Parts: sequence; C-alpha cells; structure tokens
Amino acid sequence: MKMKKLAALCLSAALLTGSALPALAEINLVPQDLSSAPAVPPENLQRLSWQPLAAAQTQTTKLANSGQTLNAPHIAGPVAAYSLPANIGELTLTLSSEVANGQVFAPNVLVLDENMRPAAWFPSRYFTYQKPGVMAADRLEGVMKLTPALGQQKIYLLVFTTDSDLTQTTTLLDPAKAYAQGTGHAVPDIPDPIASHSREGTIKLKMQTSSGSSILVGPLFGSSGPSAVTVGNTAAPAPAYAAAPAAAPAAAPAAKAHAEPIMHDTERYFNQQITQAVNSGNIDKALKLLDEAERVGSTSARRTFISSVKGKG
Repeated sequence: MKMKKLAALCLSAALLTGSALPALAEINLVPQDLSSAPAVPPENLQRLSWQPLAAAQTQTTKLANSGQTLNAPHIAGPVAAYSLPANIGELTLTLSSEVANGQVFAPNVLVLDENMRPAAWFPSRYFTYQKPGVMAADRLEGVMKLTPALGQQKIYLLVFTTDSDLTQTTTLLDPAKAYAQGTGHAVPDIPDPIASHSREGTIKLKMQTSSGSSILVGPLFGSSGPSAVTVGNTAAPAPAYAAAPAAAPAAAPAAKAHAEPIMHDTERYFNQQITQAVNSGNIDKALKLLDEAERVGSTSARRTFISSVKGKG
C-alpha cells in the first residue's frame, strides 16, 4: 500500500513539474525532427577540431572569420565544435550568444551521437532574446537537455549560423526601458534598438548534469536491428521536454532469456540509475529502467527497485 501511495504521489508531482517548461524553450519545437537540419557530409565533420567540455564547466568561444569553418550547404561563417562526455548521465546545456556593437551571432545546434550521426537539431529560433541583467548582457539563449544512450563515451555539439539567419535581426530592450522596468517607473515610449545577425560573435556553453526530462541521444542499448540513432520514442516523435523518453517496447517473454549474461558494469549502471530515479521521486522513469534492465538480462534490478522504494516509504 505504501508503494502504491508513493508511486501515485511521485507520478502526480512529475506531471505537475512537467507542465512548467523552461522559459527559454519553444514548446512546438521537436528537436528529434531532422528534416530541416543542414546535411553535413560525415567526412567534413571528421576534419573539425572538437573542443572537450567537462561537467560544471562554462566554455567561452569567440567565433571569428579566421576560425574553423565547415563546408556544407546553408552553413555560413565559422563554427564551434564541442565534445561532451556521454557516460555521466543526463546533461543540461545552456548556450548563450552575446550582443556586441549592435550585432549578434544567431546559433543553431546540431547534436551528434558517438558515431557523429545527427540525433537532434535546435534551430536559431529556439535561442530567444534575454534582456540584460546584473551579470549578463543582452543575449540569445536556450537550454537543452540531453540523455546519451547507454554505451556511448562521447556525444558532439556543432554550433553554427546559416545564410537565412544572416538576413534577420533581433529586437533588443532599450536600456532606458530596462531601467524603468527595474525601478518601477513608467516605461518610456521609445523605439528599441535592433541587432543585426552576424557571422562572428561570442558564445558561452555551460554544461551541468541533470535528472530532468531530456532527449535520448544515440542507439538504445539492447535494441534489435541495425544500430540506428534513437531520439526519444522510436514509435513517433515526442514533443520537446515532454515526459522522459520511453524505453523500447517490451519484447515477448521468451526474449528475456538473453543469449549472453549481462556485463557487471552495465548491471551496476542500471541499478544506479534506478536508485537515483526513485530517490528523485521519478517512479515512472525507474519502472522503465527496470523493464529495460530485465530485458537485457539483469537479475538484480528488481531487487534494487523494491529496496529503493521501501527506503523512500
């Protein structure tokens, strides 16, 4: 009875939390839809120099015409290329592009799995204008949440702007208006400045680990068939930052008899993730992890789930 009550409370809390989407996210954007993303030849990606990024690190990159470029249709000017660890769980990435001298770099982000296959795309419209604060200037900013699939060591982020972006502008907030809003005075009726989009600029990328809903990047561990890139639910594209990505459909009971025993590191990974999910109140995620773990041959995942829930009760 305690377990049922706990599950109901946790699922209700998860639903309420899920309704509060990040302010920067564009609700109608589906990052898993790659139909409009620029096609980049794999050999061109291999030639790039990928900057490694560690957890809790903020990387500042100045994009200049003298920097590295990518020969691909519609991509304009220099690009930034980052290599991220894929074995530390879910990642929360905050990308910002600062306005300077009436210009701003409008970023697009292409997410690549360990084999440098496209997995998700965040176009420039995802990165929205943020007014200046005490410690931040005018900027375009967006928050991305990614879950590297099990078994990967790295995933990659390619940041660039496009020919189409260079024809557009961003409306800023006039400093006098910002001051009036901050002090509670009447906002003056004056025009706001306009920033043109540029090939150059300064971007900042901050990475943190996270246990929130995210996009699954890479082939799902234990899935059958060719190792295609799996982003979210394989049955249909899921809206951005909806419920946590669904696990692969459960196989028939006979399929649980795995030909090879599960590796110790893999079983330990599942047990850790199940415990973390229960401790954070995400019972739905824990159950999905349990199902996937048993599907690939785990014999301890169920005990881990039950003991973790009892510990919360």
